[in-house]
Amino acid sequence: MKPSLQVRLSQHLALTPQLQQSIRLLQLSTLELHQEIEQMLEQNPFLEVEGDQSPMEFGLERVSAPERAADSAIDRPGDRDDAATDAGGGTDEPAGVDSAEFGVAEREDWDNGTEADDFDGIRELPSSNSGSGSGGDEDFEPIESADAGPSLQDHLRRQLLGMRLSPEDFAAVSILIESLDDDGYLADPLEEIAMRLAGEGDEFAEAREELLDRLRCALKWLQSLEPAGVGASNLGECLVLQLRQQPRCEAQAVAIIICKQHLELLARRDAKKLMSATGADETLLRAAQALIVACEPKPGRPFTRAEANIVVPDVIVSKSGRGWKVQLNPDVMPKLRINDLYAQAIRGQRNGSGAGLSARLQEARWFMKNILQRFDTILRVSQAIVERQKAFFTHGEIAMKPLVLREIADELGLHESTISRVTTAKYMNTPYGTFELKYFFGSSLNTEAGGNASSTAVRALIKQLVSAENPSKPLSDNQLSDMLAEQGIQVARRTVAKYREALKIAPANLRKAL
Repeated sequence: MKPSLQVRLSQHLALTPQLQQSIRLLQLSTLELHQEIEQMLEQNPFLEVEGDQSPMEFGLERVSAPERAADSAIDRPGDRDDAATDAGGGTDEPAGVDSAEFGVAEREDWDNGTEADDFDGIRELPSSNSGSGSGGDEDFEPIESADAGPSLQDHLRRQLLGMRLSPEDFAAVSILIESLDDDGYLADPLEEIAMRLAGEGDEFAEAREELLDRLRCALKWLQSLEPAGVGASNLGECLVLQLRQQPRCEAQAVAIIICKQHLELLARRDAKKLMSATGADETLLRAAQALIVACEPKPGRPFTRAEANIVVPDVIVSKSGRGWKVQLNPDVMPKLRINDLYAQAIRGQRNGSGAGLSARLQEARWFMKNILQRFDTILRVSQAIVERQKAFFTHGEIAMKPLVLREIADELGLHESTISRVTTAKYMNTPYGTFELKYFFGSSLNTEAGGNASSTAVRALIKQLVSAENPSKPLSDNQLSDMLAEQGIQVARRTVAKYREALKIAPANLRKAL
């Protein structure tokens, strides 16, 4: 076969390192983004934080919200008619991404994922004051980190210091305190603790038995401390420890018997078997149940670090006139800039000796521009969500409309995968609480009128129906399905059960009051 040369013309998309970084930054959560920034700060000498603030110090202090400049290059001509208008049609200007805070004066078009190699549009700002404004929402107070109170172990150690114990008993109680989990339960059996301390071999059997006796005595000391119920090995023991501190009465005795032997019957709301097992009548059984319900199943819960559960929102939505104002949370926006001294030194080298450093400078600029693009995309997607879900912000989750990723993607000219990355692990602060952006998307269910109802709205309606039910006659899944049908929403019983489980609502037999 005779060899020949052929010329073929084809198109393909190449993922440049800059585009790969942009995609990676887009899907990161706020915490992961700041970890990425800290890593870049360590690796790249041209990148620095404005002022003395650490990039991880977000959500803890009130920071003035930056205003979008009138000539900010963030606004793409043609993408939005007027980026300064409210998503709901108000007249106030939403706070957006201030390019000066990132050391960026201009931005290119990122729609195709590529940019020119000319960085003349980027300049270094020696001062951090030029990019901040004071026109943010003055009524908004960012989520504050709760004051870190004493831990459960600290609380118990303070009480232990006031007890007159021998050094051996003091050490034994201290060991048990260290063995408690976050809920206040003893994480390991005493035998296992003694084996770890004394040794597992037969030659340590005598020392192990002696240590076990001391630990049993120390456990009694521990369980006498506050909060009541601490040091228990299971829920029943925890409740019994608390009930024993209640005034002695017939209901207390019945409650202790239930917690020791019949907790499963109480969980199933089986009143007949409970009355038969305890010999109590209905009135006494209800009084015993009231005592049990008043107990704390997790004694260590009041000492849990509250700040660990705080979600810092990426976007803030507030009322503005007749509409809603959407702005980025200034507390999560990193304040980065190029080190002006180093950049000037690189410019002065004309003989090519600083080629490696020039590449690092270019890397720092790309990093800042990709971060800027990330926040801009989050803001655009959030504005589109608020525009589509105006009814939610006015009436709550029961008015949520069906919404899928494709609708937002088509509106903004982005890919569905981009919208999925933006809405994952990004949070929006609303008048009804803080929600993940994915919360505002939901499938549609048909109605008798020929319209559609959001699955989120249906779940809210189920929650509303359950909260208003008669505790002695809770609504079954079939009854909930029939009640929804009466309101024109066709939902199968299995779908109702799925939504109920997603809402963490127990079945009807477990919701029934004694």
